[in-house]
Amino acid sequence: MFLIRESFEEDVDQILEVAHHLDTVNLPADRGHIERILALSAASFSDSIPAKEREYLFVLEDQAARRVIGTSMIHAQHGTRRSPHVFLEVLKEERYSESLDRYMVHECLRLAYNYDGPTEIGGLILLPEYRGHPESLGKLLSYARFLFIAMHRIQFREQVLSELMPPLEPDGTSRLWNHFGRKFTELTYGEADLLSKDNKEFIRALFPHSIIYTSLFPEEVKQVIGVVGPDTRGVEKMLRRVGFQYAQTIDPFDGGPHFIAETDRITLVRDARPVELAASQLEGPERWAIVAVESPVGSQRPRLRVAGTGVTGWTGAAGALLGVSAELLERLGAGSEGERVWAVAP
Repeated sequence: MFLIRESFEEDVDQILEVAHHLDTVNLPADRGHIERILALSAASFSDSIPAKEREYLFVLEDQAARRVIGTSMIHAQHGTRRSPHVFLEVLKEERYSESLDRYMVHECLRLAYNYDGPTEIGGLILLPEYRGHPESLGKLLSYARFLFIAMHRIQFREQVLSELMPPLEPDGTSRLWNHFGRKFTELTYGEADLLSKDNKEFIRALFPHSIIYTSLFPEEVKQVIGVVGPDTRGVEKMLRRVGFQYAQTIDPFDGGPHFIAETDRITLVRDARPVELAASQLEGPERWAIVAVESPVGSQRPRLRVAGTGVTGWTGAAGALLGVSAELLERLGAGSEGERVWAVAP
């Protein structure tokens, strides 16, 4: 039995274990950072801080083992005046020489900032032994975030961004960083990545702001710019399936590509609906759906319960009655007054 819920501050040890499998800037494998992320997530789920400051950390729990086996995140706004979204634009520059009759197209990079940024999704990690599970746990972890955005649409921005990991070296370092960022900061990739979680001033102060021609980089560096790493290709396919496209921007540290979509055009946001649940089999074929139940603030714990399940009676209409198993209905704890019950069938 698997359930997605909001994170709790006492999850810190288990989330730290999960974070060690990826160790990204969104969810670094560092206890102090994770403790701060959990405190911010608790304030976000309780609606006690402004919407643009909210960062939601979701956990996937193997209830039988009482174990956190995966995470995913939403940053309500990535890029503010206090902490801008920093990226490299990937540009093309055309040149032509009449005397040589030679036409050249150069790939260029340019540092850029966004102070009124999009919503960002990230922190998607699933323990290796649960990957390829018949219950599609990776897809559930990723897609549940879009159902949550639909449930709270007003809190999120008009675009959603996802930063994907590029190919990294066996020791976890970045070719682009070693040939570019490190030369301007004298920081290792790991040091810069962790520092940038709370401090982006050093990027603005030390990085070059002029056009950078990638033709000056070694071929092995050019090969990883804007490329999705082998462990992230499944995520890329899921994002493209629901409406994301490559944004022609990359991470300034490792060259990982950014994917973006208009929030209301993401299929999972567009098609999510409030529904009613019944422990029965209704007419019509069974479809796989993501179902979320959210209790009012200050009520039961966890407030948010999300599961992937087979449902019958799906019409895509708001308020439709969905048939689910009695076991799932009990697991979701649906039926209390004031609860929000939503679903989407990818």
